[in-house]
Amino acid sequence: MAESPRSAGFATGVLLPSAALIIAGLLLWQLRHLLLLGFAAALLAIAFSSLAKIINERSGIGWYLSLLVVVVAVISGVAGFSSLLGAQVTGEITQLARRAPDLAISIGNWLGLEDPWRWLEQQARRVFRDMSLLQGISGVSSVVYSTLIETLLVVAGGIYLAARPAVYRGGFLRLLPPNWRSKGATATSEVARALRIWLLGQFLAMIAVGVLTTLGLFALGIPSAIALGFLAGLLEFVPYVGPVISAVPALAVGLAESPTKAALVFALYFAIQQAEGLFIAPMIQRKAVDLPPALAVFAIIAFGIILGPMGVVLAAPLTVLSVVLVKVLWLEETQHNGDRPDRVSDRKPASETGR
Repeated sequence: MAESPRSAGFATGVLLPSAALIIAGLLLWQLRHLLLLGFAAALLAIAFSSLAKIINERSGIGWYLSLLVVVVAVISGVAGFSSLLGAQVTGEITQLARRAPDLAISIGNWLGLEDPWRWLEQQARRVFRDMSLLQGISGVSSVVYSTLIETLLVVAGGIYLAARPAVYRGGFLRLLPPNWRSKGATATSEVARALRIWLLGQFLAMIAVGVLTTLGLFALGIPSAIALGFLAGLLEFVPYVGPVISAVPALAVGLAESPTKAALVFALYFAIQQAEGLFIAPMIQRKAVDLPPALAVFAIIAFGIILGPMGVVLAAPLTVLSVVLVKVLWLEETQHNGDRPDRVSDRKPASETGR
């Protein structure tokens, strides 16, 4: 019996696109960790591009040379920090690691846990489970090697994306249907602008929190102040959750000294977070995107449940991305309507031609 034209049209117009959408969704889910690495590379590319654009516009040198200056400056800065404070931070971290069992027992006794060290080991295994791409290898060393490899991939990807941003952006827009490209171009511009400002604000917050925490712990006479301050500045990248995690080892060290020291450490971390929330966070929300605290906290929890530890680390920028896309694509709100591109151009931007 011949198939009717109506049933054939239904299969072609509904079933096949639905099946393709389901297959694409399953494929993206399987590649979610790789996609997160790509998103991290895009964040790094935005940071590199922002600095390179400043050098390009103020010095007049070419785009690639400006980007090279930025990359060399960043590498030199990291190397300089490592040479000046790297040994001190490493030594203090090692000292904290050696004291970890005693600190865990002290906190466990204070919280009423029977075997706190074993409980911490179980929680650590649960957190790092399925964390890396190299899941077939077990052990702590495999996690370290996988993290190093993924870090190198993110850095290399960030440099390549920053070198020719218009090429990758134009290629992405050409994958969209023609009637979607104008709105897609607006969305990518708005997302890049919001993430650029968010990164700047987070960088300032990380430096401020790290320096203030180190100085405050030094003033309180807490051991390993530099390592604890470095940890506080690093974890400031993850709003709300990061400061709480960074406060735990500091409180443990303070509690090992005396309950009074622990109370002073808690007061110090609380005061620094309040200052950060009063001065830096409003600047980010005013210029980039307003993220209500409840939305940010639940977003971190949601991305952590869905995407694992890396989802927690990238939860804030992913939330910024999601909010901006909703505003541009659904609510049709933009910050710079005058800069809205109407078509995908083959011309390179001035940042790539060395204006």
